[in-house]
This record gives sequence, C-alpha cells and structure tokens, in this order.
Amino acid sequence: MLNQLKKITRALRVATQEERELAYLNGSVDRIDLEYRQRQIDRGLFRNGY
Repeated sequence: MLNQLKKITRALRVATQEERELAYLNGSVDRIDLEYRQRQIDRGLFRNGY
C-alpha cells in the first residue's frame, strides 16, 4: 500500500524549473540546437516572471 502511494505522489509531482530546463536541453538534436536552447534558457524561457 505504501509503495503504491509513493508511486502516485511521484506521478503527480510537478517538475521543478531545473528539471524542466534539463529535459529541454536533453531534447536537443545537435550542438547548434543545444546552444540555441541554452540561450533561450538564459533569456528566461522557464522563469515564472509575471
């Protein structure tokens, strides 16, 4: 029962900003794309500024 509860809470957990950025960078297909994505992150693509 406890293991099932842990699995459910992990599945419902929202990814942190750092995890989203890392997943975005890991999706790059080549060096040029990686550098482009790094610049996007540096410009604030994942920041929560309103």
